[in-house]
Amino acid sequence: MERVPTIPLHECQKARQARDARFDGRFYIAVKTTGVFCRPICPANLPKEENVTYFFDKAQALKAGYRPCLRCRPDSAPNSWAWKGVETTFLRAVKLIEQGELQLYSLNDLSQRLGISDRYLRHLFQRYLGMPPKQYALYHQLMFAKQLLHSSSMSVTDIAFASGFTSVRRFNDAFKQVMRLTPTQVRKQEYVIRNNKNYIDLAFKGPLDWEYMLQFYRLRSIEGLEYVSDKIYQRNFVINGASGTFIIYPIRAGVLRVEFELSDHFQLRALVNQLRRMFDLDSDILTIENALQRLTPKLIKRSGIRIPGVWDTWEAGLRAILGQQVSVKAAITQLNLLVHELRSEKVTQFPTPQEVSQADLSFLRMPESRKQTLLSFAEYMQEYPEGQCDKWLDIKGIGPWTVNYAKLRGTSEANCFLQGDLVVKKVLMQFPELNSESVSPWGSYATFHCWSHV
Repeated sequence: MERVPTIPLHECQKARQARDARFDGRFYIAVKTTGVFCRPICPANLPKEENVTYFFDKAQALKAGYRPCLRCRPDSAPNSWAWKGVETTFLRAVKLIEQGELQLYSLNDLSQRLGISDRYLRHLFQRYLGMPPKQYALYHQLMFAKQLLHSSSMSVTDIAFASGFTSVRRFNDAFKQVMRLTPTQVRKQEYVIRNNKNYIDLAFKGPLDWEYMLQFYRLRSIEGLEYVSDKIYQRNFVINGASGTFIIYPIRAGVLRVEFELSDHFQLRALVNQLRRMFDLDSDILTIENALQRLTPKLIKRSGIRIPGVWDTWEAGLRAILGQQVSVKAAITQLNLLVHELRSEKVTQFPTPQEVSQADLSFLRMPESRKQTLLSFAEYMQEYPEGQCDKWLDIKGIGPWTVNYAKLRGTSEANCFLQGDLVVKKVLMQFPELNSESVSPWGSYATFHCWSHV
């Protein structure tokens, strides 16, 4: 554990001996006698301490020659918090690579996007992970493939392409070389295509108040684009040029199932990353709630409230502008009017910035100044689609509440406390000890718990 020692050795030892679920995804246990690495919650017999090595990243265990356990499936563990506190550039690189950046672009392209040289990028990966970026990318491709083999209904061929491989042969060779198993040996036969639907299961840890999340989405849904029942959330989407539909719902504790249609399976990895962010599946909810309860015990009425995100910052920003100084019902009425006016035939995706910027918004029932803000925002997003939300403050009509709401739901930022929100202000009369400083770094969760009191 010589790299990024975020958890002391003695804590790792106690956690694995207790099979402590709070540490799931924060480190991995490699057993020298079996050549296998596991999650700390693995139900297998506990190995002796002298036979154990600890890693903070799955890729490190693979590089050391260990193969993933078929019982506890470390490929399905929630994302690790191992890199908290290290260099921002490295964190951005890891995130982009895990999203498949090196399957689309070269290492030099990635380095330029990060504003550094490819030599320095390799230095960062060697320093923190002990391996080159391309090797890290390959290991994550294989771990994603293993996850699909275990928990999806896709064929091996479709899994190969969805994992970013250009041929099934190359996929089989790489999988066998690193995992020391063939894909068909890993495949579980209970995952078969039913009713010609593809699906994948997404694991998470800690409680998830699915009823609250669906209620939140239902009040804010766009007719035709989204559908929310008492059990499922369904949405049409476009991701990196690929169109599709997904339905998501819980099947057992700690697992959500996603049924999906996707025009290009190469974008499945991006879709999974998007859904994990959108439904906040990688947060350590128990740690967050314990921190908020220590601050004010009566804040948490419902355990398991997570951030119900929207598809992207563009949609979040548009929702926020329409929601300025009006009720949720009034804002969603206007949003539905906008979407259906611009998508009159069939709502298969959210309107694009280009469509909004070129539209005559006279049909919207709102002040002319707000319509102009919508147009200015759409023009800005056309020019800077990946721009930081804080830059929106330069647009007339956009203030801190709008920016923070967009960060809260569009990027699922953990520390956005909407202290100026009208509902939050009312709730703060019950909890005067809450403010942006006291709830940090969990301001977003404090916001949603405040909203749950109304």
